[in-house]
Amino acid sequence: MMLSPDQPESDPPWGQTNPDTLVDTVNAGARGSVPDEPASGEGKARSVHVPALSREEKRRRRRATAKYRSAHATRERVRVVAFNVAFAELRKLLPTLPPDKKLSKIEILRLAICYISYLNHVLDV
Repeated sequence: MMLSPDQPESDPPWGQTNPDTLVDTVNAGARGSVPDEPASGEGKARSVHVPALSREEKRRRRRATAKYRSAHATRERVRVVAFNVAFAELRKLLPTLPPDKKLSKIEILRLAICYISYLNHVLDV
């Protein structure tokens, strides 16, 4: 509905001045009751309009379940074990003195970079 030029925008044509009150009134009409009125008819089936959840809200609710958290923790443990196995295999390929020296992951990566650089240099000569 269009507002006339002489009608102020703050005063809607339907007489409601507060948009929240209007939304409550419209929603109450859809439910068949008046706002701030206690629900009557215990035991009667009534339809309650549940707003559609966004994809992000659905994802958050699904991730909040104990089953999901448990499965996620299991997947993470498997991933970490595979990650550590890969580092152990890489460590076996690197020459260090003493050979059984325990290296951190960053030390393994830095040593691997240096060793690859050295092997490239040897091939270029």
